[in-house]
Amino acid sequence: MVPRHRTGISPVLKLIHLTDLHFTPPGVDHLECEPRQRLEQAIESINAEHGDAAFVVITGDLAALGQAAAYEDLKDCLSALRVPYRLCLGNGDHRTRFRETFPEIEVDENGFVQSVVETAAGRLILLDTLCQGVHWGELCALRLAWLSRQLEASGSSPLFLFMHHPPFPIGIDLLDGLRLRDADRLAALLEGRTVRHIFLGHAHRPVAGSWRGIPFSILRSTVSQFALRLGNARPARCYEPPFYAVTLLSKDDVIVHFHDYSYDGPVVAYEPVPDIVVDDEATAADFQKQRKSPR
Repeated sequence: MVPRHRTGISPVLKLIHLTDLHFTPPGVDHLECEPRQRLEQAIESINAEHGDAAFVVITGDLAALGQAAAYEDLKDCLSALRVPYRLCLGNGDHRTRFRETFPEIEVDENGFVQSVVETAAGRLILLDTLCQGVHWGELCALRLAWLSRQLEASGSSPLFLFMHHPPFPIGIDLLDGLRLRDADRLAALLEGRTVRHIFLGHAHRPVAGSWRGIPFSILRSTVSQFALRLGNARPARCYEPPFYAVTLLSKDDVIVHFHDYSYDGPVVAYEPVPDIVVDDEATAADFQKQRKSPR
Protein backbone atom coordinates (compact mmCIF):
# COMPACT_ATOMS: atom_id res chain seq x y z
CA MET A 1 0.00 0.00 0.00
CA VAL A 2 1.25 3.47 -0.87
CA PRO A 3 1.73 5.52 2.30
CA ARG A 4 -0.38 8.67 2.60
CA HIS A 5 1.59 11.67 3.74
CA ARG A 6 0.13 14.48 5.77
CA THR A 7 0.66 17.98 4.43
CA GLY A 8 1.75 19.34 7.79
CA ILE A 9 -0.34 22.49 7.24
CA SER A 10 -2.55 23.44 10.16
CA PRO A 11 -4.06 26.74 9.07
CA VAL A 12 -5.39 29.06 11.72
CA LEU A 13 -7.12 31.18 9.09
CA LYS A 14 -8.52 30.66 5.61
CA LEU A 15 -8.99 33.73 3.43
CA ILE A 16 -10.45 34.12 -0.05
CA HIS A 17 -8.93 36.83 -2.23
CA LEU A 18 -10.79 38.26 -5.25
CA THR A 19 -10.01 41.31 -7.31
CA ASP A 20 -11.03 43.55 -10.20
CA LEU A 21 -14.75 42.85 -10.45
CA HIS A 22 -15.38 45.82 -12.80
CA PHE A 23 -19.11 45.94 -12.07
CA THR A 24 -21.26 47.96 -14.46
CA PRO A 25 -24.88 49.10 -14.25
CA PRO A 26 -27.32 46.25 -14.93
CA GLY A 27 -27.56 45.42 -18.62
CA VAL A 28 -24.14 46.86 -19.48
CA ASP A 29 -21.30 44.46 -20.24
CA HIS A 30 -17.60 45.04 -19.68
CA LEU A 31 -15.33 44.12 -22.59
CA GLU A 32 -17.80 41.45 -23.68
CA CYS A 33 -18.02 39.98 -20.18
CA GLU A 34 -20.92 40.10 -17.75
CA PRO A 35 -19.33 41.12 -14.42
CA ARG A 36 -22.27 40.05 -12.28
CA GLN A 37 -22.46 36.60 -13.87
CA ARG A 38 -18.72 36.10 -13.26
CA LEU A 39 -19.00 37.11 -9.60
CA GLU A 40 -22.11 34.98 -9.09
CA GLN A 41 -20.09 31.99 -10.28
CA ALA A 42 -17.34 32.83 -7.80
CA ILE A 43 -19.81 33.26 -4.93
CA GLU A 44 -21.48 29.95 -5.73
CA SER A 45 -18.07 28.26 -5.66
CA ILE A 46 -16.99 29.95 -2.42
CA ASN A 47 -20.25 29.10 -0.66
CA ALA A 48 -20.05 25.47 -1.77
CA GLU A 49 -16.33 24.82 -1.30
CA HIS A 50 -15.00 27.38 1.18
CA GLY A 51 -17.81 28.30 3.50
CA ASP A 52 -15.37 27.86 6.38
CA ALA A 53 -13.27 30.83 5.25
CA ALA A 54 -12.99 33.68 7.74
CA PHE A 55 -13.19 36.45 5.13
CA VAL A 56 -13.39 37.26 1.47
CA VAL A 57 -11.21 40.29 0.65
CA ILE A 58 -11.74 42.04 -2.71
CA THR A 59 -8.86 44.32 -3.66
CA GLY A 60 -10.39 47.05 -5.74
CA ASP A 61 -11.86 47.98 -9.08
CA LEU A 62 -15.17 46.96 -7.61
CA ALA A 63 -16.78 49.05 -10.34
CA ALA A 64 -15.53 49.63 -13.87
CA LEU A 65 -16.35 53.36 -13.95
CA GLY A 66 -17.50 54.15 -10.41
CA GLN A 67 -21.22 54.39 -11.19
CA ALA A 68 -23.74 54.35 -8.35
CA ALA A 69 -25.89 51.77 -10.13
CA ALA A 70 -22.86 49.48 -10.40
CA TYR A 71 -22.28 49.63 -6.65
CA GLU A 72 -25.94 48.97 -5.96
CA ASP A 73 -25.85 45.91 -8.20
CA LEU A 74 -22.62 44.74 -6.55
CA LYS A 75 -24.10 45.05 -3.08
CA ASP A 76 -27.11 43.04 -4.15
CA CYS A 77 -24.86 40.36 -5.65
CA LEU A 78 -22.66 40.16 -2.53
CA SER A 79 -25.74 39.56 -0.37
CA ALA A 80 -25.62 35.92 -1.54
CA LEU A 81 -22.11 35.44 -0.14
CA ARG A 82 -22.18 33.42 3.10
CA VAL A 83 -18.69 34.48 4.15
CA PRO A 84 -18.04 37.97 5.60
CA TYR A 85 -16.38 40.28 3.09
CA ARG A 86 -14.02 43.25 3.17
CA LEU A 87 -13.57 45.69 0.29
CA CYS A 88 -10.70 47.84 -1.00
CA LEU A 89 -10.86 50.53 -3.68
CA GLY A 90 -9.08 50.68 -7.03
CA ASN A 91 -8.69 53.16 -9.87
CA GLY A 92 -12.06 52.22 -11.38
CA ASP A 93 -13.85 53.21 -8.19
CA HIS A 94 -15.44 56.43 -6.95
CA ARG A 95 -14.92 56.85 -3.21
CA THR A 96 -17.99 59.00 -2.48
CA ARG A 97 -20.44 56.87 -4.45
CA PHE A 98 -18.96 53.72 -2.96
CA ARG A 99 -19.39 55.02 0.58
CA GLU A 100 -22.97 56.06 -0.11
CA THR A 101 -23.81 52.51 -1.18
CA PHE A 102 -21.67 50.74 1.43
CA PRO A 103 -21.94 52.98 4.53
CA GLU A 104 -21.19 49.99 6.77
CA ILE A 105 -17.67 49.58 5.35
CA GLU A 106 -15.11 50.96 7.78
CA VAL A 107 -13.11 54.08 6.85
CA ASP A 108 -10.30 55.96 8.59
CA GLU A 109 -10.65 59.36 10.25
CA ASN A 110 -10.10 61.12 6.91
CA GLY A 111 -12.70 59.15 5.00
CA PHE A 112 -10.30 56.82 3.18
CA VAL A 113 -11.48 53.22 2.88
CA GLN A 114 -8.81 51.80 5.15
CA SER A 115 -9.17 49.45 8.09
CA VAL A 116 -7.52 46.80 10.24
CA VAL A 117 -8.98 43.37 10.87
CA GLU A 118 -7.69 41.41 13.87
CA THR A 119 -7.42 37.65 13.25
CA ALA A 120 -5.92 34.62 14.93
CA ALA A 121 -3.15 34.65 12.29
CA GLY A 122 -2.27 38.33 12.66
CA ARG A 123 -3.50 41.74 11.50
CA LEU A 124 -5.00 42.33 8.08
CA ILE A 125 -4.36 45.91 6.94
CA LEU A 126 -6.56 47.09 4.07
CA LEU A 127 -5.28 50.15 2.22
CA ASP A 128 -6.99 52.67 -0.05
CA THR A 129 -4.70 53.44 -3.04
CA LEU A 130 -7.33 55.23 -5.15
CA CYS A 131 -6.19 58.54 -6.63
CA GLN A 132 -9.49 59.87 -7.93
CA GLY A 133 -9.55 60.56 -11.67
CA VAL A 134 -6.36 58.74 -12.71
CA HIS A 135 -5.38 55.12 -13.14
CA TRP A 136 -2.16 55.10 -11.15
CA GLY A 137 -2.31 54.74 -7.38
CA GLU A 138 -1.13 56.75 -4.42
CA LEU A 139 -0.80 56.69 -0.68
CA CYS A 140 -0.89 60.35 0.31
CA ALA A 141 0.62 61.76 3.51
CA LEU A 142 -2.65 61.24 5.41
CA ARG A 143 -2.95 57.60 4.39
CA LEU A 144 0.71 56.90 5.12
CA ALA A 145 0.37 58.52 8.55
CA TRP A 146 -2.60 56.26 9.28
CA LEU A 147 -0.60 53.23 8.15
CA SER A 148 2.34 54.26 10.29
CA ARG A 149 0.11 54.33 13.37
CA GLN A 150 -1.29 50.89 12.58
CA LEU A 151 2.19 49.46 12.15
CA GLU A 152 3.32 50.94 15.45
CA ALA A 153 0.28 49.50 17.21
CA SER A 154 0.91 46.07 15.69
CA GLY A 155 4.11 45.39 17.58
CA SER A 156 5.47 42.03 16.51
CA SER A 157 2.16 40.66 15.20
CA PRO A 158 2.27 39.14 11.71
CA LEU A 159 0.93 41.61 9.15
CA PHE A 160 -0.90 40.99 5.88
CA LEU A 161 -1.46 43.94 3.52
CA PHE A 162 -4.27 44.19 0.98
CA MET A 163 -4.34 46.93 -1.67
CA HIS A 164 -5.14 47.46 -5.33
CA HIS A 165 -2.04 48.96 -6.94
CA PRO A 166 1.29 47.09 -6.94
CA PRO A 167 4.09 49.34 -5.63
CA PHE A 168 6.61 47.81 -8.07
CA PRO A 169 6.98 47.12 -11.82
CA ILE A 170 6.04 43.67 -13.11
CA GLY A 171 7.66 43.93 -16.55
CA ILE A 172 4.63 45.09 -18.59
CA ASP A 173 5.23 48.72 -19.51
CA LEU A 174 1.59 49.84 -19.61
CA LEU A 175 0.86 48.48 -16.15
CA ASP A 176 4.19 49.58 -14.73
CA GLY A 177 3.28 53.17 -15.60
CA LEU A 178 0.04 52.78 -13.63
CA ARG A 179 1.47 51.31 -10.44
CA LEU A 180 1.54 52.93 -7.00
CA ARG A 181 3.46 56.21 -7.02
CA ASP A 182 6.15 57.01 -4.43
CA ALA A 183 6.52 53.39 -3.41
CA ASP A 184 9.75 54.22 -1.57
CA ARG A 185 7.74 55.96 1.14
CA LEU A 186 5.68 52.82 1.65
CA ALA A 187 8.81 50.67 1.66
CA ALA A 188 10.39 52.87 4.34
CA LEU A 189 7.38 52.34 6.61
CA LEU A 190 7.39 48.57 6.09
CA GLU A 191 11.11 48.09 6.60
CA GLY A 192 11.77 45.94 9.66
CA ARG A 193 8.08 45.17 10.16
CA THR A 194 6.64 41.65 10.25
CA VAL A 195 4.82 41.92 6.92
CA ARG A 196 4.21 38.33 5.84
CA HIS A 197 2.46 38.92 2.49
CA ILE A 198 0.97 41.62 0.25
CA PHE A 199 -2.23 40.78 -1.67
CA LEU A 200 -2.76 42.88 -4.81
CA GLY A 201 -4.92 43.46 -7.88
CA HIS A 202 -4.86 45.91 -10.81
CA ALA A 203 -2.65 43.89 -13.19
CA HIS A 204 -5.26 41.35 -14.31
CA ARG A 205 -2.44 38.78 -14.35
CA PRO A 206 -1.34 35.92 -12.08
CA VAL A 207 1.96 37.20 -10.69
CA ALA A 208 3.91 36.16 -7.59
CA GLY A 209 7.29 37.04 -6.16
CA SER A 210 8.75 39.36 -3.57
CA TRP A 211 9.23 43.12 -3.24
CA ARG A 212 11.88 44.44 -0.86
CA GLY A 213 11.93 40.94 0.62
CA ILE A 214 8.13 40.81 1.15
CA PRO A 215 6.24 38.04 -0.68
CA PHE A 216 3.26 39.11 -2.80
CA SER A 217 0.57 37.67 -5.05
CA ILE A 218 -1.48 39.33 -7.79
CA LEU A 219 -4.60 37.74 -9.27
CA ARG A 220 -6.50 37.62 -12.49
CA SER A 221 -9.65 39.68 -12.68
CA THR A 222 -13.06 38.06 -12.54
CA VAL A 223 -13.64 39.56 -16.01
CA SER A 224 -11.02 39.96 -18.78
CA GLN A 225 -7.23 39.78 -18.41
CA PHE A 226 -4.18 41.52 -19.82
CA ALA A 227 -2.29 39.27 -22.21
CA LEU A 228 1.26 38.39 -21.16
CA ARG A 229 3.18 40.80 -23.37
CA LEU A 230 6.34 41.86 -21.59
CA GLY A 231 8.27 45.07 -22.13
CA ASN A 232 6.85 47.70 -24.44
CA ALA A 233 4.91 45.28 -26.65
CA ARG A 234 1.50 46.62 -27.60
CA PRO A 235 -0.86 45.77 -24.70
CA ALA A 236 -3.82 43.51 -25.35
CA ARG A 237 -6.73 42.02 -23.46
CA CYS A 238 -7.48 38.30 -23.40
CA TYR A 239 -10.05 35.96 -21.93
CA GLU A 240 -8.01 33.60 -19.81
CA PRO A 241 -10.36 32.12 -17.19
CA PRO A 242 -10.91 34.05 -13.98
CA PHE A 243 -9.85 32.73 -10.60
CA TYR A 244 -9.83 33.56 -6.94
CA ALA A 245 -7.17 32.71 -4.38
CA VAL A 246 -7.64 30.45 -1.37
CA THR A 247 -5.07 31.47 1.23
CA LEU A 248 -4.15 29.32 4.21
CA LEU A 249 -2.39 31.20 6.98
CA SER A 250 -0.62 29.33 9.75
CA LYS A 251 1.92 30.18 12.41
CA ASP A 252 4.81 29.70 9.99
CA ASP A 253 3.36 29.67 6.46
CA VAL A 254 1.35 31.59 3.91
CA ILE A 255 -0.04 29.24 1.24
CA VAL A 256 -1.88 30.72 -1.77
CA HIS A 257 -3.91 28.44 -4.05
CA PHE A 258 -5.28 29.82 -7.35
CA HIS A 259 -8.71 28.35 -8.09
CA ASP A 260 -10.14 28.42 -11.64
CA TYR A 261 -13.69 28.43 -10.38
CA SER A 262 -15.27 28.54 -13.85
CA TYR A 263 -13.61 25.28 -14.97
CA ASP A 264 -16.28 22.75 -15.92
CA GLY A 265 -14.16 19.90 -17.34
CA PRO A 266 -13.66 16.40 -15.92
CA VAL A 267 -12.46 15.79 -12.39
CA VAL A 268 -11.30 12.18 -12.03
CA ALA A 269 -10.16 9.96 -9.20
CA TYR A 270 -6.39 9.80 -8.70
CA GLU A 271 -4.15 7.28 -7.00
CA PRO A 272 -0.43 7.98 -6.53
CA VAL A 273 2.00 6.00 -8.67
CA PRO A 274 3.44 3.12 -6.59
CA ASP A 275 7.02 3.79 -5.59
CA ILE A 276 8.30 0.61 -7.23
CA VAL A 277 7.30 1.80 -10.71
CA VAL A 278 10.04 4.38 -10.95
CA ASP A 279 12.71 1.84 -9.95
CA ASP A 280 12.18 -0.59 -12.82
CA GLU A 281 11.64 0.42 -16.46
CA ALA A 282 9.82 -2.78 -17.43
CA THR A 283 7.40 -2.35 -14.55
CA ALA A 284 6.94 1.29 -15.54
CA ALA A 285 6.06 0.31 -19.14
CA ASP A 286 3.51 -2.27 -17.96
CA PHE A 287 2.00 0.26 -15.56
CA GLN A 288 1.60 2.86 -18.32
CA LYS A 289 -0.10 0.35 -20.65
CA GLN A 290 -2.63 -0.51 -17.97
CA ARG A 291 -3.24 3.06 -16.96
CA LYS A 292 -6.43 4.43 -18.48
CA SER A 293 -6.64 7.92 -19.84
CA PRO A 294 -8.70 10.22 -17.58
CA ARG A 295 -10.59 11.56 -20.60
